[in-house]
Amino acid sequence: MARPPRPPLSFFKTLRSRAKDYLLVICLLLVIYLLYHQPLHAPLSQRTQPLPVFSRAATTNLTRNHLLFSIASSSNSLPGRLPYIRLWFSTYSTRAVAFLDRVPPKPSPSSPPIIISGDTSCFPYTFLKGHRSAIRLARVVKEAVDLNLSDVRWFVFGDDDTVFFVDNLVMTLAKYDHERWFYVGANSESYEQNAKNSFDMAFGGGGFAISASLARVLARVLDSCLFRYSHLYGSDSRVFSCLGELGVGLTHEPGFHQVDMRGNLFGMLSAHPLSPLVSLHHLDSVDPIFPNMNRTQALEHLFKAVNADPARVLQQTVCYDRSNNFTVSVSWGYAIQVLEGNVLLPDLLLLQRTFMPWKRGRNNDAATYMFNTRDYPRDPCKRPTVFFLESVISDETGVQSNYVNQIVGDCPKRIKNLEKIRVLSHQLELGIEQMKAPCRQCCDISPSNESMVINIRQCGVDELISMFV
Repeated sequence: MARPPRPPLSFFKTLRSRAKDYLLVICLLLVIYLLYHQPLHAPLSQRTQPLPVFSRAATTNLTRNHLLFSIASSSNSLPGRLPYIRLWFSTYSTRAVAFLDRVPPKPSPSSPPIIISGDTSCFPYTFLKGHRSAIRLARVVKEAVDLNLSDVRWFVFGDDDTVFFVDNLVMTLAKYDHERWFYVGANSESYEQNAKNSFDMAFGGGGFAISASLARVLARVLDSCLFRYSHLYGSDSRVFSCLGELGVGLTHEPGFHQVDMRGNLFGMLSAHPLSPLVSLHHLDSVDPIFPNMNRTQALEHLFKAVNADPARVLQQTVCYDRSNNFTVSVSWGYAIQVLEGNVLLPDLLLLQRTFMPWKRGRNNDAATYMFNTRDYPRDPCKRPTVFFLESVISDETGVQSNYVNQIVGDCPKRIKNLEKIRVLSHQLELGIEQMKAPCRQCCDISPSNESMVINIRQCGVDELISMFV
């Protein structure tokens, strides 16, 4: 039987060429499929959406556990400062250590863990009338890092009389990437204190935070800096100078408060900036922040509001009662001022000079501060009617804070038939983007018998905070 004729050689060439074409088309289709159904950066079969455009800091949940507080203290001062520390420190939710010069005579079980600072006698200190303890306290930065505790993203430093508002600090630091070099804090309220030290330095009493990546580098070089800066006064100026040698400047956050002032803080606390309250310092040098209470009682009273809605504490909201021609300024969780007539919002944002300069013997009116101020009338009858916080109730439906009129001074109550003010709000939860661009909230007033009800809410798109539109 005869064989069938063999196909010509050109037939096989054509077949191979077509096979290559088919294979090329299949590969091309596969690439297109992978491009449109799985991002190139995604693990196989896991990620179905593209990576977000946020920084690492924005996509990482920062918690209390990621912060290590280092408290600069001494065996003599710690016992008297424990009431302040207990306000914000919890052995169950807050990581903190206290650095002392020696073991206190009677260690307190409610104190943070105590660490005895290392010997600093080899370091020079040449500032006249200063205290060598500034070197020991500066080295707290190095000794805190050398503890080598796990999962610390931010090292926070403050004095034993610094009161921190921890949840607000977590919200504030969440804006920043702890893997980059950040030095976060604020300067003094006193122009003179800044001029004497630096306008770009974070004052240690108000507290400051250093990202873990920067703190590890700073710890390695800090001792060499201490030899170069023997002429400086405080520990914070030494840390600031060494960070400057590393090329790092201050990231300013207005929620940190050194409180280089004395006397009555009402003017400062009733016109707080939009940033969350992060810290208060020098509380031994000011009056109790609530009337008819001692300092500790007054701070414990404030923390009733802090525990209910930390982000909203001291946030100023202004609304207008057009029917009664009242202007109402709410410093949430602290006090409400009721003023007669139409007071413009920018005027209410100025701090009333209820306080005195940090340096004694200065004229309060001539003192220069780092913010704009307005007069506080000497005549009590020309001041706003003030309602101070009485109680806070919080449940799943929202937060209700109640304020009562307390006559301060010799002037009788000026606004009649108004005994209490009730404020309704929802817990203020600020995301990272809201923290980057804070915005004041609005409020509505509902009068009732012998009381006033204020409802705090988000402002409308084109809404103005004013009496007349």
